[in-house]
Amino acid sequence: MAVINIHERVLDAPAAQVGILIDGLASDADALWPHDQWPPMRFDRPLGVGAAGGHGPVRYVVESYEPGRSVRFRFTGPAGFLGHHRFEVEELGPAQAALRHVIEMRPAGTARLTWPLVFRPLHDALLEDALDRAETHVGGRPAARGWSPWVRALRWVLSRAQRR
Repeated sequence: MAVINIHERVLDAPAAQVGILIDGLASDADALWPHDQWPPMRFDRPLGVGAAGGHGPVRYVVESYEPGRSVRFRFTGPAGFLGHHRFEVEELGPAQAALRHVIEMRPAGTARLTWPLVFRPLHDALLEDALDRAETHVGGRPAARGWSPWVRALRWVLSRAQRR
């Protein structure tokens, strides 16, 4: 089974302004990643090709990076996550751009179960929170949304497991 998972938000801001959000990932000035609600994104060095890290149990290495335009990460964990994910900016006009996150992977082994039951719901909630942060950062007002009961339950179970 191939997984293609896309989250996108059209932002009323120039592509260059939106691209700065990608450039700030995992830095002290990170305005995109929702580190206040989710495990922070961290790397062993500044964002650039070869930087290794991830967030929570999801591990990856930077495979390509075009400052202000895109960054692509190749999964290195959890086991069975075979593929990559990326952030990219698409210019839609002089004052409008799309910020997109795409996962393309082929889950193998236990990931065929953990992706749809655990990781995907958490990933989807995290990405919508990130896109809300992006929209707020460029002066927008994201629609109010909450986490699903399943996401809240998964977060509760995982937080209890981490305390042990």
